Amino acid sequence: MPHDGSSQGTGGSARDQLLGGLFEDLEQQAEGLHLAERDAEVADRSRAEYSQVTLAARLHASVGGVPSLRVQGVGTLEGLLVRVGLDWCLVRTEPAGQEWIVRLAALLGARGLSARAVSEPARSVLARLGLGSALRHVAESGAGVVLEHVDGGRQRGTIVRVGADFVEIAGAREFGTDPWTDEPDRLVLPFVAMAALRMN
Repeated sequence: MPHDGSSQGTGGSARDQLLGGLFEDLEQQAEGLHLAERDAEVADRSRAEYSQVTLAARLHASVGGVPSLRVQGVGTLEGLLVRVGLDWCLVRTEPAGQEWIVRLAALLGARGLSARAVSEPARSVLARLGLGSALRHVAESGAGVVLEHVDGGRQRGTIVRVGADFVEIAGAREFGTDPWTDEPDRLVLPFVAMAALRMN
């Protein structure tokens, strides 16, 4: 039985609508897949970029804040983060206002840091000075210091010389024990054994 043109037109239109809907669904699926892939790529890139962020970078961004730092052999120090160097930081604890130089390698954890980070090129020249430079500055002042060891030991004395990886203390006296020294009245302490230093 022959079909008239109107029925063909109606059937064709219905098929076109059906196909059009299928292609719209396919296009939406493809667009969704593209967006998901793009989001995954952005997330991967963000993770890769963040994997380059160092603890020092987070600390540099936290200068002026009041973080809580857990230091090996010392315990928790909470106070104003005054300055951060290459491998050390200066903390002024509350409420006494006592200043501590903390070796970053002796940090066991930190709370209250800024979510931001400051990359090395953006830091000041002073921020690139190492622990040895900070200790030489203390030595030049002639001030008495208390050195806190990573093993919990503690000594009071005066810094007389600072080497590449050690500090030499005159008048070194351990708290509650006799001093052990390589020379009478002198202690040579490797940086790796030092957790923090505070003014006596």
